[in-house]
Amino acid sequence: MQHTLARARRTLATAGILAACAIVPTAQLSGAAPHMTTGATRAAAAPGCDVLAPGASATAEAAVRAACSQLGIWYTWGGGHGPQPGATYGQVDPTDPASNDDPHRLGFDCSGLVRYAYAQATGQDILAGNANSQYYSSHVTARFSAAQGTGPLLPGDLLAWGGDNGIHHIAVYLGAGKMVEARQSGTHVMVSDVRLGGDYNGAVRIGGGSNQNGNFSTWGTDVWTHVEPSTTSARVNKFTGPTRVKISCQKHAQLVESDGYRNDAWSYLPDYRAWITNIYIQGPAWLDGVPTCA
Repeated sequence: MQHTLARARRTLATAGILAACAIVPTAQLSGAAPHMTTGATRAAAAPGCDVLAPGASATAEAAVRAACSQLGIWYTWGGGHGPQPGATYGQVDPTDPASNDDPHRLGFDCSGLVRYAYAQATGQDILAGNANSQYYSSHVTARFSAAQGTGPLLPGDLLAWGGDNGIHHIAVYLGAGKMVEARQSGTHVMVSDVRLGGDYNGAVRIGGGSNQNGNFSTWGTDVWTHVEPSTTSARVNKFTGPTRVKISCQKHAQLVESDGYRNDAWSYLPDYRAWITNIYIQGPAWLDGVPTCA
């Protein structure tokens, strides 16, 4: 099966939250707020932190405005990953001396800010986890490659940096080539120009709410479903590109190796009366909230 999308992790656990929200160390950004060791500081709202282009869903626009409401809050390594979405005190990143004061700063790391923005927008904690898990979330409804640039993007889309299965930074697109991000220790939540160079990996679009009624999305192109949970059984239909599907249950069956991944989980699609390997369903190898088939 051929595909043109970034590959989703299927056989290994995602990296820890703390390890997935650092960018390649850079010099201290010009314009960063003065050094502080306690509490959270909020700068005056930066001009232009809002929905800067038309076409986004109401949920995506709400996520943009929620992220913008946190301008001036500290970046803290591991911040925003408490029991509920919202700023938390951070931790020291052993690889970054600038993080030494993060345990005394209330704030967000990159994925903590994204989590908060979409929780505020949807009323549900749909993007708990690190940047990698957010990029490969089952709530993703569309993907855009690095080569596509910002042309097809809408406000609220999530831009990501890193390699396949190793996304380490994520930000919220505003439109007009701008984004809001929690970038690195020693800085605050800020508006930045989109950085398309380096290890920019592409972007994803998030759908609102939980996977109600078992709705998920496939990924890849020319993906076949089968009569039985086996690649040797008869084919039923082909998904030529990412498609929203309803999943009623999942089970362990034939071990499949495809596109560099191995997984023995299969999902049943009642609308097609067919099975699909979980390799091509966005989300973890064993889908959250989907019952085991009887």
